Amino acid sequence: MTGVNPKDKNYRRYALGVERALSTFDTAQQEWADYISFLSRLLKALQAHPSDCHIVPDSQTVATRLSQCLNHQLPSGVHQKALEVYAFAFTIIGPENLARDLHLYLPGLSSVLSFAALSVRPYFLSLLEDHILHIDPSALRPAIKSIILTLLPGLEDETSEDFERVVQVLDKFRTVSEEQLNGTQESEDGDTRDSYFWQCFFLATITSPSRRQGALAFLVRYLPKFATFGSADKALQSLPRASQAALSPEPGLLIRCFAAGLLDQQLLVQRGFLDLLVTHLPLDSAVLQQAVPKADLDRIVFAAAGVVSRRDMSLNRRLWAWLLGPDPKADLEKSNDNAPLGVKSPTTDLSSHHAAYFERYGLQSLTRGILSLLHRKEVSSAERARPFRISLSLMDRWEVGGLLIPDIFIPAVKNVFEYSQSASKNDVDDVVKSASIFFDGVESGLIWAKIFELLETSLKPSTQSELSRTSNLQLCLFIIQRFSLREEEMLVHHMPLTTLAAVVLLNERDARPKSKYHSTQVEHLALDIVERIANMIPERAFMANHSKTNAGGSPSRRKEILNSIRRFYTEHHGTLDGTSPPLSPAVVGQNLLRQTITLFLSSLGPSTMSGSIETTTRIICILVQKVPGVTTMLREVDLQSSLQDTLAINAPEQTRRIEFPTVSAMTMLLSATQFITTEDRYMNTTELLQIQHALVHLLWNHLIPGSPKYHVEAVRCLWQLEANSPSSRYVEAAITDLLSSSLRPTGMNHGVSGTDGARRFAVLWTHSMQEKSAQGGEKAQRGMMRRTSSSTGLNTVAGFPTDPSAILARPLFVLLDCLAEEGTELFDYVKAWIQQLSMLPRMFDIIIAEIRSLRCFKIPAIPANINSSRKDKPSVITSDDSEHCLYYMRMLLRIIKHASEHTWLVVAGDMVDPLSPQGDQEPEQVALQSLLIEICMKALQIASSPQSSTGPHLGDLERTSLEILLLLVQGPFSAPLKELELEKPLLDRLQTGLSTMEPLLQTSLLSTITATLKLRFHSAPYPKTLHQRRFSRDITPSLSRTSISEKPASLGVSATNSLSPPPSLIECLKAGFSLPSSRIVLESWVAFLVEVLPLFSESIFQNLMPLVECFCTQMGLVFEQLKSTFLQKQTDVSFTHSPEPTLISLMNGLEQILARAHDRLVTEELKASSTKSPDQPQGFFGNMVQGVFASETEKPTRTSTANNRLAVLLCFQDTVRSCFTIWSWGLYGHGNEKQDAGSIASFGYTSLRMRNRARRLLEHLFSAEALESLETLAVFFCRPPSADFQKSSVMGLLNVLNGSRPRHTIPAIFNAIYSRTNPTALDPGKMSSLTSELGDTELVGFLVEYTKSIEDDAMDEIWADCMAFVKDVLANPLLHSQILPLLLDFVTLIAEKVDNTNFGEQRKMRKELGDVFLRMLTATFTTRPMGFLQDPTQPVTNKDRSVANGTSNKSASPKDFVSILASVVPRLQLILADNERIGTAAASISTSVIGPTIRAKAFPTNLDDAFLDLLYQLTKLPQGSKAWKKDVTDALNDSRFFTMPVDLVESRWTQILRQLAIIDKDRMPDLLSRITAPTTAGIVFGVGATSARMEADRKTQLNLRRIALLILSSDEDTFVPNIRGLEEKIVELLTATPTSSPSSATRSDIFMVLRALILKTSSVHLAPLWPIINLELHATILSIIPTNRDGGKEDKEKEKYDIESVIQACKVLDTLVTLNPDDFQLHEWLFITDTIDAVYRPSSVGPTSLSDEVAEALGSVSINTHSVSTHTSQTGTSGENGTRTMCLEPMLKSLEEEGTTLSELPRQVIAARVLRPFFGQLSMLAFEGVYGMGNVDRQDCEGSLLKDLFGGEVR
Repeated sequence: MTGVNPKDKNYRRYALGVERALSTFDTAQQEWADYISFLSRLLKALQAHPSDCHIVPDSQTVATRLSQCLNHQLPSGVHQKALEVYAFAFTIIGPENLARDLHLYLPGLSSVLSFAALSVRPYFLSLLEDHILHIDPSALRPAIKSIILTLLPGLEDETSEDFERVVQVLDKFRTVSEEQLNGTQESEDGDTRDSYFWQCFFLATITSPSRRQGALAFLVRYLPKFATFGSADKALQSLPRASQAALSPEPGLLIRCFAAGLLDQQLLVQRGFLDLLVTHLPLDSAVLQQAVPKADLDRIVFAAAGVVSRRDMSLNRRLWAWLLGPDPKADLEKSNDNAPLGVKSPTTDLSSHHAAYFERYGLQSLTRGILSLLHRKEVSSAERARPFRISLSLMDRWEVGGLLIPDIFIPAVKNVFEYSQSASKNDVDDVVKSASIFFDGVESGLIWAKIFELLETSLKPSTQSELSRTSNLQLCLFIIQRFSLREEEMLVHHMPLTTLAAVVLLNERDARPKSKYHSTQVEHLALDIVERIANMIPERAFMANHSKTNAGGSPSRRKEILNSIRRFYTEHHGTLDGTSPPLSPAVVGQNLLRQTITLFLSSLGPSTMSGSIETTTRIICILVQKVPGVTTMLREVDLQSSLQDTLAINAPEQTRRIEFPTVSAMTMLLSATQFITTEDRYMNTTELLQIQHALVHLLWNHLIPGSPKYHVEAVRCLWQLEANSPSSRYVEAAITDLLSSSLRPTGMNHGVSGTDGARRFAVLWTHSMQEKSAQGGEKAQRGMMRRTSSSTGLNTVAGFPTDPSAILARPLFVLLDCLAEEGTELFDYVKAWIQQLSMLPRMFDIIIAEIRSLRCFKIPAIPANINSSRKDKPSVITSDDSEHCLYYMRMLLRIIKHASEHTWLVVAGDMVDPLSPQGDQEPEQVALQSLLIEICMKALQIASSPQSSTGPHLGDLERTSLEILLLLVQGPFSAPLKELELEKPLLDRLQTGLSTMEPLLQTSLLSTITATLKLRFHSAPYPKTLHQRRFSRDITPSLSRTSISEKPASLGVSATNSLSPPPSLIECLKAGFSLPSSRIVLESWVAFLVEVLPLFSESIFQNLMPLVECFCTQMGLVFEQLKSTFLQKQTDVSFTHSPEPTLISLMNGLEQILARAHDRLVTEELKASSTKSPDQPQGFFGNMVQGVFASETEKPTRTSTANNRLAVLLCFQDTVRSCFTIWSWGLYGHGNEKQDAGSIASFGYTSLRMRNRARRLLEHLFSAEALESLETLAVFFCRPPSADFQKSSVMGLLNVLNGSRPRHTIPAIFNAIYSRTNPTALDPGKMSSLTSELGDTELVGFLVEYTKSIEDDAMDEIWADCMAFVKDVLANPLLHSQILPLLLDFVTLIAEKVDNTNFGEQRKMRKELGDVFLRMLTATFTTRPMGFLQDPTQPVTNKDRSVANGTSNKSASPKDFVSILASVVPRLQLILADNERIGTAAASISTSVIGPTIRAKAFPTNLDDAFLDLLYQLTKLPQGSKAWKKDVTDALNDSRFFTMPVDLVESRWTQILRQLAIIDKDRMPDLLSRITAPTTAGIVFGVGATSARMEADRKTQLNLRRIALLILSSDEDTFVPNIRGLEEKIVELLTATPTSSPSSATRSDIFMVLRALILKTSSVHLAPLWPIINLELHATILSIIPTNRDGGKEDKEKEKYDIESVIQACKVLDTLVTLNPDDFQLHEWLFITDTIDAVYRPSSVGPTSLSDEVAEALGSVSINTHSVSTHTSQTGTSGENGTRTMCLEPMLKSLEEEGTTLSELPRQVIAARVLRPFFGQLSMLAFEGVYGMGNVDRQDCEGSLLKDLFGGEVR
């Protein structure tokens, strides 16, 4: 207003007219004509200005209204009229005043070109040319970037008629800035040209992607070129001045401008910038190579290379042109005019030139870019795969890929390897897929050159750490395992060479003395790699030209081999083009085998680790099958002598102490070489047999029962030796010799007991039969435990023979001879072994096979029931092997004489082929005892035949046969034998030979005939049991029940009443089972226990628990010993007894005790039940607990029976726990127990055997007491004994037990639940004893988890039981109120499983399920009202508790109930299927849970994650929207809503409100309608007025926060239709004053709404709000500047802006600067310095932006504070990962860390400590954010707003 008198009448009239015109503007104008009318009135008012007046009154308001009229939503007529008013206003004020008020008028004009119609553009351009260009250049300087952004939209379409004019206007601004700079900096460098313009232009291109197309058009025309020439020192000086000007003062902006264009999403933009690179900024330019740092060169090179991911040829062509440089045509013409004709081809020279160009200028940068991309952490799988896709595309040109790939190959593969160790399988597969494609594109030679490099680096001597060596080898292993290596060149050439090099390196490593760098793990990994590669090498790789070589095994030759391979891979890069391999295939094969054998021989030392020698042996076994000339090679290396020296064949046996891995390796090697060299053996038979004998002796020593670690492996080695033995049955002979010598101790082996040899043979027998069974041989599966191949160990060269008797028959006969020596320890052991032998049928097969082979048995056999009067008798052939027959018959007699129950079961039940052939047809199999009788009858025929040879042995043969017949006829299963009518042939024999028969033979014959006659008239009864349950004692082979079975069943209990055990018997038994010295005869103790158990009778219950405790304790100790045997570090574990049979014997004894006690208990309960009610059913489960419910008159009987039952059940529980622990071994082991890999087969066999025995015992326990056993397992599940216990083991056991199938287990769990909730509903026989401390909720949780574990098909079995249980629960809901919530989850689970099956009537079943679920949901809410959620004293905790696992004894807590509902709600569609039912269920949940909780007094402290998860799941149900919409709305409208924790809102409420915004479109209009405009009418002074104003402020603030939260929670642009309504309310509220209602205290909340809009609305939709934002930010920020002038109006104006409003305004500005939206960049210069002046400000240029001015003003004002310290932010807009974050938050956080809050500090202190550093750094940090080109951390901005919404108080 300079030069104008405000009191002048003409001016006052002029100002009043303008004010009246402005007052007619209404924000809510609906029609465009209203805008035209307003602009016409305003123009008319301005035209009335005095002639001498060059100002516009109230220019700020005028500028604001004009900018509002330039809204893009208005028609072009309004825009044209507004520009007309602009032009007239600029004419009035003139250039000088326009320069002063440019910050008012330019923001409104800056966005016009982006939406202006063609008819409007000329007016706009004229406005710029006529007025803006004529103002002072110094005033234009801050706005240059904004003006550039304003004009760039006009350059997007080059065909537009205004294009040239826009280009000219923009160039005029460049000229203006050039003149201005020349004037200001002439003294510094004379002619700086247009540096400032270009720097601003580059910034505009970087920050505005939407205007980048227009910027590209201008750059193509006016960007100077940066190609340089001359020497490197003077290259930069050779640049034109225009080019130098564009680089000054910050050349990095040019780089970032190009990088931004190359990274653009539009292909045309990328293509244009690539063209610019080729033409204006070549790769060899000194600008890139010298002027900018390497990081900038890397940035632009990698940005350019990134275009290959588009796979567009037009982009790739331009990229190759830039990376490879121009063709050197001109240089070649000048330098090669006189070149000879014999030059290389032009193509080759050209390619070489391009490759050299790229290698010199771009290779290092591109390599660094790819590596930086590979080294990034915490990125998605797609980003991990990106460098592989880029590298693969770059390989299209060999000039680039050939130089790049060698440097990045290993880092790239290593990146995949490291990622595979931490990421999920799906992500790893995605990355590996891309990496595999890249890998397949790399040349084979390069791949193997890198593998060779890794191997050499890891194995050669150096100071490299073990970790680094191991990492390299693991990387090699990863390459071999995960990538395709099947190319022919790899298989035939590279793999043999690399394998040879690795073996040579290993040999050199072993030849050197051990050092600190010598690592066993490194050797193991290297050998593993060699083995894997050797497996892949085909045989043809060694079959090429057989060139002779005089190479020896000397170190010099070894070095020559390694050097030749090294030269091939380092100098020739492994390529075979034009060159031959360094070694011929034959030489490679011979040296490879020779070096591997050398490595093997060096591994035979005593300190060698097992893994090393075994792997080396396997490698040799692989090579001898592929390399030709093996025999010659083996003779050269003299393998025979080395093996003999190692085995020390001539040394005493006591000195041979060789570890098993070495023995196994030598066995494998010997077998493999013998197998390959069958035609031309390298070793004679005598020497081979010597080595074999030594190996057999060593392997025999490893069959010690007390050390089971290598049992399976040792047996396999023996079979390998047998398979490749040059002499038949030599191994059998050696074993027989060793066994015989051990059975007859002499002075040489006095330390070996007789039973030790027998025990070793038992081990050999067991594992031989197991392996036979695993191979599915003939008769292999009889009575055996099947083992899968996964439980076996190493693959052997030769398989097991089909005939196990090859090495077992003769030793077996030697062992059976020991049965003739009764009374010896050896006799006891062999008898016990046979009695419990599971493979007893195989023993009979071997003996009978020998009998069948006798010549005397080759005649047709006489049938057993042959008629004695038959005259025609077959002829008998004289034979001399009748003595052999007697030998085998005596064996059979000894076995049957000492038969156990198991033996009799085998003899009676095993089916075999008959002795006599039946013609050509397949013989019908008979029982084994029938075959034995046929053999005996045949032997009698042979002995009594007149043609037989004479001798005393014939009488022995007859007597032996008769004894066998007698035993068989008297056997427990002899009833079927009466059909043979044995008495007839025996009577015939007696009648015919009575005259010459010896008396002893007569006696035997008479006894046998008597037994057969008794058999005929009195059939032997089958064994009886007290009930249908069968314990393993009914089938266990090891025990005899003679003492028990001899007692008549009719005697019952009375038979043992008179017997009582001696007092010391229990202690004697406990001591016997506890002492370690008795373990070797433990089976005898078990047999003794079985014999004395009938003595206990009534006292068995009193002595039961001590005995069971003793057994369980010993089982635990022995089991721990067994586990420790197979641990990795336990190499020489050996016990005086074998823990394996000891544990089985203990389980056998424990089973016998429990069986006897349970039988006794059942007998007592039957007696008590029959006394009470004889008519009751006598089933086992129906009567087991009847005594508990006896009448009062029978109280003593009831109490005694109940106590006895309790004792038995407690013992059952202890047994179940012990057996479960044993069963879990090997399947669910702990992570810290690492098994030895060398004994994995033995471990698999032992653990499987223990599991099977424990499982059988558990089967019997479940069959006897299913409910109690199940509850014991449930305790394991619900209350784990340790932190690392795997709960899945319980479900695994239940799913493998035959007695715990779902149809049995599910009803048992139901009974257990009934026993605790409604015991009267159960039959007494089905009720639990409640000895397990389990609650009903825990059992229901167990039920849910068990139901999850079973297969879906099992629903057919349990459907009826489940529905009956659920319906019964619903019939009595009060009794089951505590478990109803958990049963909801159970019903949901049933619905899921039914949905996966198709049994039954699906529609009917689903309807029934839906009805049950709705009834249960209603019952749950009825019996458990949700008032608990309204209790304000209840703590809101988020305990990590799993309801499904039932980890609490009490009922399901309220929070658990809510969690269950949250898991059920997503599956309502599956359960109910009908929309109406789903809506009913949702309404029920909302009414009973959601509504009461939200309306509770404790709201919102009663909310937690579980409740909000339930609410969120409800919001995702479209059928339930009516139910939850009101509840969510009520919660949002509650005044206490904003006192909720921020983390709870961020994690849950934002998702819930997002659903609300999607469904309820009227929510935002409703909230806006609640906001009232500020008013001063009726305001009075006093307490009442203040209270009313504060209440109006509080309501308005809450509504504003609700609006902000709703916007922030929704998707982007959700509330674009409500922008106009928001604008109206914001404008109204901004007019508030401190005394209005509502007052200006709401301004801070308005800024929060603006922040939410900025975050969640596209900038184009914010166009109507920019004038308001600019004006309000300007006024609010300026209010912080203190004034010392007197005058009230300005101070009163500042009262509208409290400190909270100022802070929020700063956060709005901070958010805008951080996000940097396109439209804000047009106004950014008003608030910060957005040009190069932010960093390089000339001394003549002062601060012009608002932030700089405020910072300077605050710094110049004296503030009286004590020790004011400013907080600076070093992070600013640059986050840790290069992301841009807000810079005000760290400053405020530092105050909070000091314990200071903003409300406690005066306004001046806040201005000094927070605002001054904020404004002072804002421009610099904004520039750094743009310069760093980082992404915006939007989550940080949204989190800051949420914190303000829920952290600040509502005043």
